[in-house]
Formats: sequence, structure tokens, C-alpha cells
Amino acid sequence: MAKLLVSDDLWAAIAPLLLPEPPKPKGGRPRLADRAALTGILFVLKSGLPREMLPAEMGCGAGMSCWRRLRDWHEAEVWTALHRVLLEHLQAAGQIDWRRAALDSASVPAKGDQRMR
Repeated sequence: MAKLLVSDDLWAAIAPLLLPEPPKPKGGRPRLADRAALTGILFVLKSGLPREMLPAEMGCGAGMSCWRRLRDWHEAEVWTALHRVLLEHLQAAGQIDWRRAALDSASVPAKGDQRMR
């Protein structure tokens, strides 16, 4: 059996941040589960494989399904919220050495910079 890319503890932290399933007034195919989509996204990012080569045996749906979910979560700023939650969990576990941290002005606006607000 393959190693889980998203542990139960990690999933418990991530799940509340994700978008609810949009309504389907005309029915349609069942939506790929969020956890399966996240696993597919992480597998592609970790392995470097093109999304089209996502192994069907993983149960993560098609690569395009994972890409669409990645796009939707990006537009909804889920990744920003997830980054913050993961940092909080790592801090609580004593896994971050803030002496080695750096801020990038491209992602963190400078104090008083009105353009970024």
C-alpha cells in the first residue's frame, strides 16, 4: 500500500478551509472527494509528473480534475489560509525555528505601503 500523502491529522486541519461543493441543479457526475483531489495535487507536485500521468490506481481522479480543484482553491485563497494553519500547527509542535525565517517583500507588504492594501 502506498504511503498516505495527507495524514488524518493534517486532513483535520485542512478540511474546514476548503470550499463547499457547489450545487448541481442538473445533476451530473459525482464530484471527486476533496481529500482525493488534494492527494492528487500533492502527488503531482512531489513527483514532478505531468498531471496527465496521474496514476489511476491512486484513486485521485483525472489530472484535470485535480488541476481544476487546484485552480478553484487558488482563486478562493485556500492556499493562503492553509499556509497560515500549517505554520500555526508547526509552531505549536515546536517545529519552526523562527531565527531561520525570512520575509519576502513580494508576498508581505512593507509597513505603510498603500499599494498592497
